[in-house]
Amino acid sequence: MKTKISTLTAINFPKLRLHENWKALALLGFFWIFSAQANEQLAYRFAGVNIPKPLPEMDVREVHWGVSVSDPYRFLENVKDPAVVQWMQLQAQASDSILKKIPGRQSLLERFSAMDEAAGDSLSGITRTAGDRWFYLKRGRTQTQATLMWRDGIQGSEHLLLDPQAIAKKGALPHAIQSFHPSPDGKLMAYGLHASGSEIGSLYLVEVATGKEVIPPIDRIRFASVAWLNDGSGFFFSRLRPGYESMKATERFADTGRYFLDLSSPDPQRLIFNASRHPELQLPPYASGYLRELPGTELIALVVSYGVDRRLSLHVAPKNEVMRGQAKWRTIFDLSHEVREVHIAHGNLYLRSALNAPRFKVLRLPLSALDMQQAQVLLPETDGVIRAIDAGQDGLYITRREGVNSVLLKISTQHLTNSTTNPSSAQVPVISITLPFTGNVTMNASLDHKGLLVNLSGWTQAIERHIYDPDSGKFYRLNWVAPNFIDEKITTVSREVMLPSHDGVMVPLSIISRKDVVLNGKNPTLLYGYGAYGTTEEPSRSLAARAWVERGGIYAIAHVRGGGAFGSQWHDAGRKTTKHNTWKDGIAAAQWLIANGYTSPAKLGVYGGSAGGIFIGRAITERPDLFAVAVPSVPVLDMVRSEQRANGVANIPEYGSVKIEEEFHALLRSSAYHAVRDGVRYPATLLMHGVNDSRVDVWQSLKFASRLATAQQGQQPVLLRLDYQAGHGAGSSPQQGHLRSADMLSFMLWQMGEAGFQPSD
Repeated sequence: MKTKISTLTAINFPKLRLHENWKALALLGFFWIFSAQANEQLAYRFAGVNIPKPLPEMDVREVHWGVSVSDPYRFLENVKDPAVVQWMQLQAQASDSILKKIPGRQSLLERFSAMDEAAGDSLSGITRTAGDRWFYLKRGRTQTQATLMWRDGIQGSEHLLLDPQAIAKKGALPHAIQSFHPSPDGKLMAYGLHASGSEIGSLYLVEVATGKEVIPPIDRIRFASVAWLNDGSGFFFSRLRPGYESMKATERFADTGRYFLDLSSPDPQRLIFNASRHPELQLPPYASGYLRELPGTELIALVVSYGVDRRLSLHVAPKNEVMRGQAKWRTIFDLSHEVREVHIAHGNLYLRSALNAPRFKVLRLPLSALDMQQAQVLLPETDGVIRAIDAGQDGLYITRREGVNSVLLKISTQHLTNSTTNPSSAQVPVISITLPFTGNVTMNASLDHKGLLVNLSGWTQAIERHIYDPDSGKFYRLNWVAPNFIDEKITTVSREVMLPSHDGVMVPLSIISRKDVVLNGKNPTLLYGYGAYGTTEEPSRSLAARAWVERGGIYAIAHVRGGGAFGSQWHDAGRKTTKHNTWKDGIAAAQWLIANGYTSPAKLGVYGGSAGGIFIGRAITERPDLFAVAVPSVPVLDMVRSEQRANGVANIPEYGSVKIEEEFHALLRSSAYHAVRDGVRYPATLLMHGVNDSRVDVWQSLKFASRLATAQQGQQPVLLRLDYQAGHGAGSSPQQGHLRSADMLSFMLWQMGEAGFQPSD
C-alpha cells in the first residue's frame, strides 16, 4: 500500500531523551499507514491538500553562558536518517501539490518564459586574454545551461568549447559550468564542472582549439580559483582535503589546500599551501590562500582570505621556496590594514582599504618597496563609496557609488609609474568617464589590452555591455547577442527614499512600481532585504520584479545595516553583536511603506535568502503583525547551531561564535528558530531550499518549518519547497529559476487575497 502524504506523524509520540538511539525515530515508519479518518486529524490541510505535520519533538537542551537553550528538532540535522528522508519527500510532494493548485501560477510561469524568450541569448563572465582572444558563457533562449564559447577578436567567429547539456543528454545528472580560467595566451582552458547544483565538482583542463583533455579531471573542487603562472606553464588551484566527505560537518571545508599543477609533469597532489602548514601565520582553519607571481621579482604573493571576512592579508616569499613547499612568509599587511581588494600591475600593488576610511580609499604600493609605510593614497575617501578597482594596460579603473548609482573613474598609467620621494602625500589626476547611461556599473579590464569591458544596468534598465576605448574616449556596444527588446506592458519607475529606523539612523529604501501606482494602501508589496557581508543590492532588473510590478505590485529593496550601502561602517553596524539592526531596519521599512500608503499588513510580503534568512526570519518573528506572507530562500534561521554547518565555521567573522559570551547572546537574539512562540499567528511561510546546498544546509529550513508549524497548529500554511536537483542557487537552469519565482510570487498573491490566485479547497 502506498503511504499517503497526510499520514505522516500519525501518533503523538512522547518526547525522546537525547540519550535514546536515533533509530527510535525510524520506528515512526511502522505507524505511517492509517485510515482516511485518521489522516484528517494527523495532517494540516491547505488548498484541499493534506500536508504532514512535523515529526514528534525530541527536545535537546544545552546551556550556554548560563542560558538553557531548547532545540526540539535537533534530530532533523541528520538528513540521511530514513525517517527524516521520507518526511522531507512527503513535505516536498505536498507543497508541490498545493503550489500547483494556485490558479495564477501557470500564467506567471508563461510570462517568465515569454520575457526570457524575448530577451534572447544572454552572456556572462566575459574574459579577454593575450592575442585578443575572448571567452564567455552564453545561454541561448532555449538552453537550460550556459555554454562556454570563445572567439578571436570582437569580430571573430564564435566557437563552442563546452556544452554541459550534452552531458545530461548522455544520461548523466544535469551539469553546469561554475567557473572558467583561460591560460594567459588563451590556448588552454581550466573549468569547473558541477552536477545537480552542488558547489563541489571537478576541474578540467582542455586545449581550446581542439577541446581535447590535457589531464584527467581533478576532483574535490569547491571554488577552484585557478591562478596561472605568467608564462602559462602551470597554475595554482584550490582543492578540498582527501576524505573530506567522511569528516564531521564543521571540519569538512577546513584547511582547504592550494595546489600547483605543472603542465610539464602534471601532478594534482602537489600541495603548496594550507593554513595548518604555516602555524607561524596563526591562520584560522577556514582561511584560504591564493598564490600569484609578482612580475619583475622572484617573489610569490600569498593573499589570504578569512572565510566571509572581507579583510585580506598579504605575505611574500621567494618563488623557489614556495614551489618546494618550504616558504617562510614575510607579512606585508595583515587584517589591521583593512584591505578588501588587491591588484598587481604596472610594478605596483593596488589596494582598496577601509583603514580610517570606512567608505574606502585606494592605495599604491610599489613592488620594489613592499612596506606599507611606502603606500601612497591614490584616491582618498569621499562621500561616495569606492566599490571596486581593476587594472588595465592603460591605467587603474575605479567605480564609486554616489547615492544609488555608480560613477567610473580612471588614473592613467603615466601617473601610476612615476616615482615620488614622498608617496603618502603625492597627488595624481583622476579622470571621470561619462557613461552611456546612469546606473550600476561593473567592469573587467585586461593588462594585455587598453580599455575595459563595462556592464551597465538599472532598476528599470536591462543590462548593456560596452567596450570603452580610451584613445577616443567612446563606448561601443558589444553586439554579440541581439539587444534586449522585452515587450514593456507598463511604464516602470524607481524611487529612492531615506527612512528612520528604530534608533533614528536613516536607512535607504529603493521602490520600484508602475508609474501610475496609487498610494491607497491596497498594493501587493514585496519587501526584500539581505544585510550581510557588506554586500549591497546594486540596481539591476529581474524577471521576477518586472512580473510583480507590471501586474500592479510594488517591489521594495531595503538597504539594511550589515550590507555595504555606506561602506564598512554600515557593514559593521549589522554584524555579530549589532546584527539586530539588520532586521529592525527591515521592520522600519515595512512600517514606512504602510504609513505612507504603499501597502497594508494584509498586502505586505517579505523575502530574503541565505544570510538574508536572519533579516526575514527575525522580522516575521518579532513583528508577525506587519506581514501577510514570508518566503525565506536557502535561509540561515538557527543561529545557535550555525557553526555546526559545513560552512558554519567560516561564517564566524560575520555572525560570531557561541564560544564567546556576548556573541552567543547576539546569536540567540538573531535566531529565528528560537524566537518562535507557541500560539502566535505568523505570516504564511514558504521555505525554498536546494537539498544539495553545501553553504546553508537544508536542515536550517527543516527545523524552522517544523517549529513554526507546531507553534501555530495549522493556522497558517508552512510549506517546504525542496528541490532535489539544486543547491544554493549556482548551476540551476533558467527553468528552475522561473519555477521558483512563479511559486514564490503566486504563493504571496494567494496569501494577499489577490483575485486569480485563490485555489479551491
